Parts: sequence; structure tokens; C-alpha cells
Amino acid sequence: MLTRRTVIGALALSLAPIARALAATPPPKPAALSTAQQAEVAQIEEYLNGIHTLASAFEQVSGEGSLATGKLYLSRPGRMRFEYDAPVPILLVADGRDIHYYDRELQQVTDMRIESTPAAFLLRDRIALTGGVTLTRYEHQPGVIRLTFAETQEPDQGSVTLTLTDRPLELRQWTVVDVQQKRITITLTDPHYGAAVDPRLFQWTDPRPSETKH
Repeated sequence: MLTRRTVIGALALSLAPIARALAATPPPKPAALSTAQQAEVAQIEEYLNGIHTLASAFEQVSGEGSLATGKLYLSRPGRMRFEYDAPVPILLVADGRDIHYYDRELQQVTDMRIESTPAAFLLRDRIALTGGVTLTRYEHQPGVIRLTFAETQEPDQGSVTLTLTDRPLELRQWTVVDVQQKRITITLTDPHYGAAVDPRLFQWTDPRPSETKH
């Protein structure tokens, strides 16, 4: 069974306070890119900004080997929904302002602001791979591209690696390493980009019985 931290880690949405070192964390070191690689990164940024909706089945694997499956929906900016298959009793909904985490088994809801999460860039109106984030690694092998980046001002929040196919250019996977060096990988197993996504999927209504709400 996946833990709360494992599930939240799928989007780098750690509920625990970020541990601060006594000394300031040094800024992430940017990858040295050739002119051709810079052009490829710009193309990937343009591609990511062209993703407005997405519906896909997914597989989630933790660093410890735990496996979960489910369905995700995305509508940029600001909206995403993760529905986990049984026996994982988790629902995650980003409604444009907040992210709501619902544990059906415990009948608990946890809310947080989208902008407080390390992977908020996925839901931004404009995705930028420079400035607010620092690209620390770029790898282009036959058929696959991987980019790793961290928040420029808060590198201790962890890192995210995007994996894309190159022909055609398509996002297929992302891996999050959180502040505690826990690793989560989400693989899109049946992505439909530009899919018609019902906006009601991102409307949040507390599903708990009234007597369990606080």
C-alpha cells in the first residue's frame, strides 16, 4: 500500500515542511548546453506550453518498488486530477488554486496552495525551463530526451526529470526526487493530448460525510 508521502510525491507535493539547512543552499548548477541543445530545449518548452489538456492512464513506481495505477486528467493552467485504482484509497484534485488530497480510507482531506508545491510549473499558465527553474542535466539519446531541473531559488525542494520521446516529441514520464531523496516515477501509459476533459473533474466538493469534517 502506498503511503501518503509516496502518493503526494507523484507531483512533488510534499506535505511535510521543507527542511532548511543552517547555511543557505547553493543555487543549482546549470547544465552546459551546446547551441543545438539550447534550440532543442526551446522546442521542448514550446511543446510543453502547447499541452492544454491531457487524459491518460498511468503507472506510478516509488523508489522502494511500490506500484500503483490510475487515471489522470490535466487542464492547464492550474487543474489536474489523479484517480488511483483500488486498493489505493487516494484522490488528488488541483482546482486552479488549491490542491486537495483525499484519503477515503482515513476520511481525511488535506489542502495546500498550488504555488507552494515544487512541481507547480506543470500547472502554470506559461511553462519556462529557464529563470524560475534551472536545467541541471540534459540528455538526448536515440528516441528519448531527458531533462532534469530544480527550482532556482529553492533548490532544496528537490528535482524533477521529464522524459520525452523525440519522434514525435511527446511527454511520456516524469520522475520526482523530493527533499528527502525519495524517488517517484509516473509513466503515462495511454496519453491523449488535446482530449476533451470535463471541467467538472476539477471542481472540488468535500466528499466526506458531514460528521467527519473538521
